[in-house]
Amino acid sequence: MDETRLRALAADSAAVQERFFARHAGLVLEVGRRVSECLRSGHKVLAFGNGGSAADAQHLAAELVGRYLHDRPALPALALTTDTSALTAIGNDMGYEAVFRRQVEAHGREGDVAIGISTSGRSRNVADALRVARERGLVTVALTGGGGGLLKDAVDHLIDAPTTDTPRIQELHGLVIHLICQIVEETLFPR
Repeated sequence: MDETRLRALAADSAAVQERFFARHAGLVLEVGRRVSECLRSGHKVLAFGNGGSAADAQHLAAELVGRYLHDRPALPALALTTDTSALTAIGNDMGYEAVFRRQVEAHGREGDVAIGISTSGRSRNVADALRVARERGLVTVALTGGGGGLLKDAVDHLIDAPTTDTPRIQELHGLVIHLICQIVEETLFPR
């Protein structure tokens, strides 16, 4: 790789983000407000995904529980990707398709927010968990790419990166996660 190629990759990432926010900035604001309302009313955020999306779910939960930009009270958020005993028991006994659905059944309550992350939108275990969350009265959000796949019909709010290039999708997801956290902090803890 040379500098020209490196700059081209960075420009491609910026272009994906520019295309998305030109059309969907209001959607990200709405999701940030819904998450804020959820947390203000004493509810929680459940986040989940596979692989790199699991890491994004954990990142989101960590920013809410810990802090994003400023010291403030902890906010209730769980990444459903971190309990290895639950993941392996559910996967072994019920199949990997059930690992997030079963945890949503256990932890999800009406008024909570469920955020499922899948770069392809084709993760059946994420789609199944979001469908159960929606049936139970949780606000449902999907972060996807390439049109939303299975997740587009399973959620209240679809944040879909306008590309099928996995690294560019994940870069947009990371930015959206940070923006949601900033909206939450500025809404609940204005400075």
